[in-house]
Amino acid sequence: MSLTLRRIVYTPKAPVGENIYSQAVVVDKTMYVSGQLGMDPVSGQLVAGGVKNEATQALVNMGEILKAAGCSYSNVVKTTVLLADINDFNDMNEVYKQFFQNSFPARAAYQVAALPKGGRVEIEAVAVLGPITEISSAL
Repeated sequence: MSLTLRRIVYTPKAPVGENIYSQAVVVDKTMYVSGQLGMDPVSGQLVAGGVKNEATQALVNMGEILKAAGCSYSNVVKTTVLLADINDFNDMNEVYKQFFQNSFPARAAYQVAALPKGGRVEIEAVAVLGPITEISSAL
């Protein structure tokens, strides 16, 4: 049986979850980024201003975690967006498309009953390490 490599990714530039989960885990060439709230990494509090500001901060936090593993948003292949109110979907999407501008990851979005700390949005991701070459999806 071949050896499977597992590495914990950490950066002080993104919030840390009370030491009960990792910001991200890399297994071989796949990186699993924990759900990111719109929390300021210095204060540990949600940013003010509603879902757009929270989505922006969540994606900035995600970017710092990706960077700590030598990746960028272009390495992300799947995201899951959790919203406290599905009516915030369009506002979240306006922010989301500023971070993912091409080679869009697959995505799911759900309304949930509640998010930690009273957040409006949480975003998690799966990324692939290393250079990625796009190919045509023609069937």
